This record gives sequence, structure tokens and C-alpha cells, in this order.
Amino acid sequence: MLVIRRGRGESLRIGDDIEIEVLDVNGSQVKLGIRAPRQIPVVRREIAETAETNWAASREGPIEALEALAARLARSRR
Repeated sequence: MLVIRRGRGESLRIGDDIEIEVLDVNGSQVKLGIRAPRQIPVVRREIAETAETNWAASREGPIEALEALAARLARSRR
């Protein structure tokens, strides 16, 4: 891990097209501004982890439960 100290108004670059600027420092919180191409997703780690957990959970489950649900839905459409 690379550790860089930056103060308010200072920035760093990642590659040619991502820039991270320190906008404000207030106690233990830091406000960052991120400039990146639109096709590069920028999300907080906890949001990404929740999405990954939800995705994995949606892929799990016994096939019997899915078949029972499909049968129930089919009966409700009659």
C-alpha cells in the first residue's frame, strides 16, 4: 500500500485520468473530490461490499426452493 500525505487543496493522480483532491479536513474526517471518467465506477467500500454480498446471496439457494417458487408462481397465474 502506498501512503501519501496530502493537505487541503492538494491532490494526487492515479494513472492519466483519475485525480483525487483533498477538499476539507475536519477532525478525523476528510472530504475528497474524485475526478474520473464516467465509465470507471467510484463507490464507497461498504457499498461495494454490500452489493457483492447481495449478488452472492442471490446466486445461492437450493434448486428445490427455486422450483417450488416457480411452481407457486405458475399456479397463481391460473
